[in-house]
Amino acid sequence: MVKIIGITGGKGGTGKSTVATAIAIQLSKKYKVLLVDADVDCPNDHLILNLKRKEYEIVQQRIPTWNTDKCISCGLCGTVCKTNAIVNIPNKSPMFISTQCNGCGACFFKCPVKAISWTNKEIGKIYFNNEDKIHFLSGELKEKEPVSEFIVNSLNEIITKISQNYDYIIIDTAAGTHCPVIAALEMCDEVLAVTEPTPLGKHDLEVILNLLVKLKIKSNIILNRSDIGDKKFIELLSKEINIDIISEIPYSEEIVNNYANGIPIENKQINEITKKIIK
Repeated sequence: MVKIIGITGGKGGTGKSTVATAIAIQLSKKYKVLLVDADVDCPNDHLILNLKRKEYEIVQQRIPTWNTDKCISCGLCGTVCKTNAIVNIPNKSPMFISTQCNGCGACFFKCPVKAISWTNKEIGKIYFNNEDKIHFLSGELKEKEPVSEFIVNSLNEIITKISQNYDYIIIDTAAGTHCPVIAALEMCDEVLAVTEPTPLGKHDLEVILNLLVKLKIKSNIILNRSDIGDKKFIELLSKEINIDIISEIPYSEEIVNNYANGIPIENKQINEITKKIIK
């Protein structure tokens, strides 16, 4: 049965994608692995692994369209648009800014004369490459579009369809705790939260761990660049929330150089993490 592992982190820059790609590489030596880049606002796993992305499908979102013959220019649709995608001018048909629309449907229900119906817009793309040793799935939000969780939801649908083909699926989430991150985490059996020994690292780690507790997802901590600061920040938090630190990865010039040259890291810490995942 497939095991889905999420790699996340409260803040950006902790090495989350570096760890995710390294674990995927290590697991792929013995198992069928799918790596999913769910950081759809800024996907970069394909750059770290030097993989070519292949377009798989276009993701669309519903948006309203107006029948100007029916529209009475009442302006009610604009009053309920929370994203300010509808601009109402007295005695004129509404002006619609499609890139600001999140497809909530409030305008559709508010219209008293049923002048609004639905059409679609492209909001992003899904990429899938199953020709390399590591199969790679990713999504990317189109520029100026506001709702990235729709792209993650499309990734989740694909994962559900093809998960039986793999032993392990590694999902690299975006940083933070916003909707796209939650959507990605909900697919996971287990989550590894990557952090660093700094006050900011501790603060954001606490936020993501509290979220994982609420989602009832088993989680552990990976302390990256463990020797650059005072790791007591993270150790105390680990004890408070009762979530273990399963690995400490020290700062390494070799890792930095490999990252800059698109070479995944491989060291004893990554090997140990992989063994714990397999158990």
